[in-house]
Amino acid sequence: MKVLKRVLKWITGAILVLLLLAFVVGFIAYWRSTNDCGKAGAPTNPMKAIVYCDYGVANLKLEEIEKPAPSDDQILVRVRAASINPYDWHFVEGTPYVMRAMGVGLRKPKDTRLGVDFAGTVEAVGKNVTQFKPGDEVFGGRGGAFAQYICPRATRAVALKPANVSFEEAASVNIAAITALQALRDKGKVQPGQKVLINGASGGVGTFAVQIAKSLGADVTGVCSTRNVDLVKSLGADHVIDYTKEDFTKGAERYDVMLDNVGNHSLSECKGVLTPTGKYVLIGGGGASDQGFLGGLGKALWAMVFSKFVNQQMGMMMADANHNDLTILADMMQSGKLKPVIDRTYKLDQVPDAIRYVEQGHARGKVVITVE
Repeated sequence: MKVLKRVLKWITGAILVLLLLAFVVGFIAYWRSTNDCGKAGAPTNPMKAIVYCDYGVANLKLEEIEKPAPSDDQILVRVRAASINPYDWHFVEGTPYVMRAMGVGLRKPKDTRLGVDFAGTVEAVGKNVTQFKPGDEVFGGRGGAFAQYICPRATRAVALKPANVSFEEAASVNIAAITALQALRDKGKVQPGQKVLINGASGGVGTFAVQIAKSLGADVTGVCSTRNVDLVKSLGADHVIDYTKEDFTKGAERYDVMLDNVGNHSLSECKGVLTPTGKYVLIGGGGASDQGFLGGLGKALWAMVFSKFVNQQMGMMMADANHNDLTILADMMQSGKLKPVIDRTYKLDQVPDAIRYVEQGHARGKVVITVE
């Protein structure tokens, strides 16, 4: 008994020491978390870009920074338009907070540049680039897109812009449309004739998802508010449920695939609308009011566990931006099968207002930034 007490005492002491060390390490890491704001001199070849030295929309500033030069495998793009995603305001606010511990920056943002989706004109190419040339109109994704110039790698998430698509429309595609495509095609494995439910059909991902699901031959039901019913119908939805009048989880219809852009129903409720072999695909990291430490990731983790005890496949997916899928989306836009929906446009110096609007969670389609 004395030996057991000694062992328990030793284990308890060891745990307390480890907790103390973890606290000290975390405290030091927190206060050492910083960025290069204010450390660089005046740019010799300036361009305008949105930067933020501290978390929060109020800290977004339009400043002059050094214009980038393309490396051997990059292209220099003059940005004509960019678009806002929930992805952006997650970084602006540093939420869910687990992101900060995963390398985004504990106390201050590690990377002070924002934006991903872009469309613009190629001004120069690296010596190893053969697929693009100056003058090409392109679109895709690259960090720091809220700026006059960016340098994406030619082999990554960049593709030629269709001639019948505006820069504003093309800039709205990268994250939202690729997410919709990969969620339906790869995760949901949608087949012709299957029934697909899209919860949040009028948002950025949702408006693309309705059209892509139809192109895959599905029977599509979109869920949205009253003011967006006509919009979702115009995108090709076979059925539209107005969530202010009807709860789709209480209906009799069963679906082969449910794409959840909102996450406003429990997993058990969502399971109830699926066929016995249906698939539930969760998108995103939760809304602005659903953050905290894990935010929407908590539901994604629970979905992985929940899926082990039911016949249906339930889980979250994250988009993988790449050239091939951008080319597929470009072909769909060229042929008229895919039409970006733009809610509002803002100028580069209005990015804070644009992010606040997206953060409210009621945008119809995409919010675009025009860059002069």
